Amino acid sequence: PPPLLEPLFPPQPGASPGFTERVRQHKVRLEWVRAEPAGLRGAVRVLNLAYEKVVSVRYTLNGWASCAEAVATYQPPGPADGITDRFAFLLPLGAAAAPDTTLEFAVRYRVAGSEYWDNNEGKNYRLRGRQRVPPAAGPPQDPDSSAWIHFI
Repeated sequence: PPPLLEPLFPPQPGASPGFTERVRQHKVRLEWVRAEPAGLRGAVRVLNLAYEKVVSVRYTLNGWASCAEAVATYQPPGPADGITDRFAFLLPLGAAAAPDTTLEFAVRYRVAGSEYWDNNEGKNYRLRGRQRVPPAAGPPQDPDSSAWIHFI
């Protein structure tokens, strides 16, 4: 199985108090992330400054020696607040995420000729790869141990 990605930041920033105000102030904020077998899935909230906008996630697995960028997709219907939009992303890591790897990423929002970043207050969002621990094996069981025993 692929390694487990453990966030080194609270993985649900959108659930914290004042989140909408932070989006309003900074224009873009990571809402949540979740590690899945296919990669890292997440959502971003942006201030709706114009109809046309591009949201992407720039990420690296080697300390920025190289990087890739994944475009996020608009998620209708938008949040009920009327001032923000939600975009979803998937960073397809697959076999590239080894157990000892650190994934770093930042979110970019381009709108109306301007560019805004959410890089976790200058620290980037970081996740550490950990080897999955297989389920503990219990004592050996008789394959017929669940069978009913009938006495005549």
